[in-house]
Amino acid sequence: MTTACPPDTTTAPAVAAPTSRVGRLGVPIGLVVVLGALQGIGPLSLDTYLPALPDIAHDLSASTSATQLTLTATLAGLAVGQLFFGPMSDRLGRRRPLIVGLAVYVVASLLCAVAPNIGLLIAGRTLQGFTAAAGMVSAMAIARDVSNGAAMARLFAALMLVTGAAPVIAPVLGGQLLLVTSWRGIFGLLAVAGVLLLLTATFRVPETLPVERRRVGGFGETVSTFRRLVRDPGFRTPLLAMVLSCAGLFGYLAGSPFLLQDVHGLSAQAYSALFAVNTIGLTGLSQLSGRIVHRTGPRVLLLAGTSICAVGGLGLLAATLAGAGLLAIVPALFLVVSGMGFVFPNATALALADHGDTAGSASALLGTGQFLAGAVAAPLVGLGPDASLTMAVVIAVVTVASVGAALSGSRRRELALA
Repeated sequence: MTTACPPDTTTAPAVAAPTSRVGRLGVPIGLVVVLGALQGIGPLSLDTYLPALPDIAHDLSASTSATQLTLTATLAGLAVGQLFFGPMSDRLGRRRPLIVGLAVYVVASLLCAVAPNIGLLIAGRTLQGFTAAAGMVSAMAIARDVSNGAAMARLFAALMLVTGAAPVIAPVLGGQLLLVTSWRGIFGLLAVAGVLLLLTATFRVPETLPVERRRVGGFGETVSTFRRLVRDPGFRTPLLAMVLSCAGLFGYLAGSPFLLQDVHGLSAQAYSALFAVNTIGLTGLSQLSGRIVHRTGPRVLLLAGTSICAVGGLGLLAATLAGAGLLAIVPALFLVVSGMGFVFPNATALALADHGDTAGSASALLGTGQFLAGAVAAPLVGLGPDASLTMAVVIAVVTVASVGAALSGSRRRELALA
């Protein structure tokens, strides 16, 4: 494994680094907060407008499935964008692709705010997701640059505390904004958030990839790097477990606004509050992971996280088949979401552990896998005569499959040690 180098600030602005530290990580708290905010730009873009999906469908005279495509478009943009910005960050350093991506993100958010029809909104959301990927992949690559081993798993758990605030705040903020503005105002707010992140990245993010460690080569080298990563079982297995778990999470994101608001009659504000509770569960488990990973190891926690998600998925399917109400559905959804608090940091740490020299590309594949899974799962949950049942089936199938992937990784590790 390539030893991580300390941050190289020679190409960064001359800004005094924070002196406080995060536990035993030796990483400034200010940098952790900034990296968490950059990772949070994806969830912020996805979740803030969720309470407004029914309003968008009404205002633009669009069907439910067409409106859900605005979510699918963002997920596809995030997936493709990471394939673009990840290798770029390995070749050009972390800062330049990040700053360019954030600048275009602001423009994309403004385009969404003024979109006159569902087609142009879908196009704007695609560009918004593509450019948000710059923040997410750069944040993971920088975190890998400045840490390794168990400290890296703890750092990713710490980032989840900051990143977890985005999906908690986003739907609540979106629901409250709908009291005073329309869904267009929500996209205006995302543009403002993009400006703030752009300024922060310009003046507070150091360059952590020295010139001598940057990769050379063009498209062929990028493809070769991706091929090597996918062929490595140590990378592929946690990637698969994360992808399948994320498919369940994004199935929840796409289907829950209609299930809970249209079917069960919750208001946009009640839905956003319930969404926040679920995400607090995710954040709580991510922090527990950071505290115990040095004792259990990340593989055990990855298996525990996928199992929690699967219990929730099977519970949701059982509740739907039985025609149960919110008292059965809400706890099941809570498990589907909160289990990701164990999945995200530990799958990421396992996948990146042996790939410090290609952290940008490896991070890109992790992110692409997550959002491609979401891009597939999101439209599926709206199909069929009973969308609630379709959503439950999709979430149950993919979360159970994620347990199989995690078990496969644990078994492979046992055989390697035998």
